[in-house]
Amino acid sequence: MVSQAVSVVYAGWPRVQADLNCMADLYKASAEWKYFINLCGQDFPLKTNLEMVRMLRSLKGGNSMETEDMPAGKKWRITMVHEIANGTIKSTGKSKSQPPFNLPIKSGNAYIVVTRGYVRSVLEDTRIQALIEWFKDTYSPDEFLWATIQRIPGVPGSTRPHPKYDQTDINAIARLVKWWWHEGSQDSAVYPECQGSHVRGICIYGAGDLQWLLENHHLFANKFDIYSDPIPVFCLEKHLRQKALAESEAEDFFWSP
Repeated sequence: MVSQAVSVVYAGWPRVQADLNCMADLYKASAEWKYFINLCGQDFPLKTNLEMVRMLRSLKGGNSMETEDMPAGKKWRITMVHEIANGTIKSTGKSKSQPPFNLPIKSGNAYIVVTRGYVRSVLEDTRIQALIEWFKDTYSPDEFLWATIQRIPGVPGSTRPHPKYDQTDINAIARLVKWWWHEGSQDSAVYPECQGSHVRGICIYGAGDLQWLLENHHLFANKFDIYSDPIPVFCLEKHLRQKALAESEAEDFFWSP
């Protein structure tokens, strides 16, 4: 359990502070781990542990997360000062100052796959500490902070801030999400239609989504809800268990004298 819990406010800074507290605890607790992955309660794995290890090794010390140029429709989230009052976040109507060191603010999401070196930079780099302070009065800073840090020169596993290095959530490996406005049966759609239901624009996967989920390279997927439809989780759990057992048997056969 994290040493310092926080009361999380949707789209507010405490959401990020919770991750920072976990990062600090993990960094101090052990020097053995190589990658940090954060998840939410409605995520479920798509890969076995062995597959995840191999995929993380294939990153060769790089990080994997969504990090793109800021969409015009989201700029208000970082250009206006926000504050938390009575458990909700609201705009004060005041404009924010420019980011420290003229850092280009990138757009991404809250869920990431990053190296221990990236976490060390988050905790110790003075540029990032200044950036963290600047982000504290923005709206939904978890959608921008990690993506921006990923493009800061010198951060372990980072990439340059040039648009050629932009990465979408589809190309990152952290987790797979279906947004209803990107779904469809046409070739121009990002992914096929949701076979379950939608909550706040996100697909709650149904059994009909399983084949598509397993065809993708992501480590985890979101969202699952065992109360509305337990079948996808049951099937994935069985699939991964059988796959892990097969991997174990293959390894025993390979190493047998």
